Amino acid sequence: MKTSEYIEDKINKLPKGYVFTYIDFMNEVSRREAVIKHLNRMATSGKINKLSKGKYFKPQETVFGTLLPDQRQIVKDLLEENGKLVGYITGYSIYNSLGLTTQVSSVIQIGKREIRPSFKRGRFKIAFIKQKNTINKDNIPLLRLLDVIRYIKKIPDTTIDKSCTRLMTLLRELKSDEQKQLIKLAFKYSPATRALLGALLREIDCKEEAAIRDLQDTLNPITVYNLNISENVLSNAKYWNIK
Repeated sequence: MKTSEYIEDKINKLPKGYVFTYIDFMNEVSRREAVIKHLNRMATSGKINKLSKGKYFKPQETVFGTLLPDQRQIVKDLLEENGKLVGYITGYSIYNSLGLTTQVSSVIQIGKREIRPSFKRGRFKIAFIKQKNTINKDNIPLLRLLDVIRYIKKIPDTTIDKSCTRLMTLLRELKSDEQKQLIKLAFKYSPATRALLGALLREIDCKEEAAIRDLQDTLNPITVYNLNISENVLSNAKYWNIK
């Protein structure tokens, strides 16, 4: 089979929205230049779309135009290394899905232990936040909640009071063991994050009393956290030195 035929046959079998590079074809084709040249010809003809330099995707056409790949496809090479999970999508990318804002951001934030400067990938800005906890499939939803608390002042098109109200709903939906794990993960977050988490858990009458006390014991009793949260929303804010 010719190189061009092999490439087109493999692309035809890919799901729409799938992001790929020339590397995906190197098991069967030894000449990198030939693969790149044919992929560029296919992009020029409209058979595939170019996401950014060296990255392409199989387009999905709708009455509104070509759909972009989902965000995980766009940054999947940054989330795994040698089959091991090393990062997760968080921040601006998940505020909307968690019901915290109606805005959809063009910034894709990734939590990782090893971070790098932000960069552009097509129309998206890829940015990174430091995650000190070990990342695994099971704790990602909890890490995302902690990231929301950590960056609560930066959630667009909402207020901190509204964000706290929504967070309390999300925290109530967690099982007891998940709440306990959330507290454990919070120990590697900033004091302000730990304080707000503790206040939110107290507000919803979380039963993990011992874990919440341990969380409070990590805080400096004279440090004040300025978050401008209404007492009507967070009645125990002063108890956690939150203003």
